[in-house]
Amino acid sequence: MRLDLEAARKVLDSQPFSRLLKARITAFGDGEATLEVDIREELHQQNGYLHGGVLAYAADNSITFAAGTTLGAAVLTSGFSVQYLRPATGVKLVARAAAVHTGRRQAVVRCDLFAVKTDGEETLCAVAQGTVLSAQQS
Repeated sequence: MRLDLEAARKVLDSQPFSRLLKARITAFGDGEATLEVDIREELHQQNGYLHGGVLAYAADNSITFAAGTTLGAAVLTSGFSVQYLRPATGVKLVARAAAVHTGRRQAVVRCDLFAVKTDGEETLCAVAQGTVLSAQQS
């Protein structure tokens, strides 16, 4: 089963943790997905930056959704890594993921994570790469 943007939003909304973070999918299709999270004080770590766990969540979910556009709706993250480049500050986190390779049962996806300021300026704050597996039984 293939998903469209509205169906992807329903899947995201079915995840209690995503609802807690108030995450939203703003783009979905053709091997790509974009997930956004507003940067709020309760998501900060002790130094006032967005917590790295929020960035890792956004990377993981956007990677999996991007893979789902190529593998179908039933997918699971096999693994991913995140490289933090600079602290995330601003009003919004944007995670843009794109499949770089899709096979029959797995996809490799890259994700760039940006912190967005009030004026719309984006700063790259982390990069991630993951492998996603089809959960379809053959």
